[in-house]
Amino acid sequence: MRIARFTTGEEPAYGVVTGEVDEFGQPDEDSVVVTLAGDPMYVGVSLLEEQHRLADVRLLAPVLPRSKVVGIGRNYADHAKELGNEVPSEPMFFLKPNTSVVGPNDPIYYPAQSSEVHYEGELAVVIGRICRDVPAEQATDVIFGYTVANDVTARDLQRADVQFTRAKGFDSFCPLGPWIETDLDPQHFTDGVRLRTFLNGDVVQDGSTADMVFHVPELIAHVSSVMTLLPGDVILTGTPAGVGPMQVGDEVEVAIDGLGALTNKVARR
Repeated sequence: MRIARFTTGEEPAYGVVTGEVDEFGQPDEDSVVVTLAGDPMYVGVSLLEEQHRLADVRLLAPVLPRSKVVGIGRNYADHAKELGNEVPSEPMFFLKPNTSVVGPNDPIYYPAQSSEVHYEGELAVVIGRICRDVPAEQATDVIFGYTVANDVTARDLQRADVQFTRAKGFDSFCPLGPWIETDLDPQHFTDGVRLRTFLNGDVVQDGSTADMVFHVPELIAHVSSVMTLLPGDVILTGTPAGVGPMQVGDEVEVAIDGLGALTNKVARR
């Protein structure tokens, strides 16, 4: 089930997206979004009679984390290598503020403090219920679904600060979307799903989730051993090799097979 958050120009609503999605994550022209009675994470999936053509609505970030976005660093060996880092012996994580979240087609704002802003296409996990100390074998029980993410990073500030908060915490530095897919499971991603990032139409990242150092169940177990996870919290699972700079005016698209595609343009703040 694909659950979107959208607007027709009025108050945001949630809905279920119907129709087929092609290999690049684009829905067909007959797709519609059937409105839900409320936030499905809290009230369940209750369909209303109201529906809209998907082409006629504006998709928003499918989740607005009430608590936090947890990023996982260096979770693909080739990416760690390209930045001159060692692969960590256990998951390495950091926090992005929930104010960094934006949705499909929202601008990524290039901050004045940086001259080297990078894209990082990633798989994102959306937590569905409050949890702590989750065993890896029970990770499926706490997952609401998956979406596509771009863990935007001011690489020069990351090098200068050593830690990641400023470099990854700017407003607009966490695009999410286009929707949440609820019918996939961690084992599916362990077997491998293709993830590609396009910069102005050119492929710049082409990896597989099979190449993660630590897979989704391990990540949930590790993070939840440190902090309580709340409904709507998001875990970014790391990026494959091929990260690089974006410039004002560039368009970045992250596409994950079976999930969809997330597109954003870079704008000057």
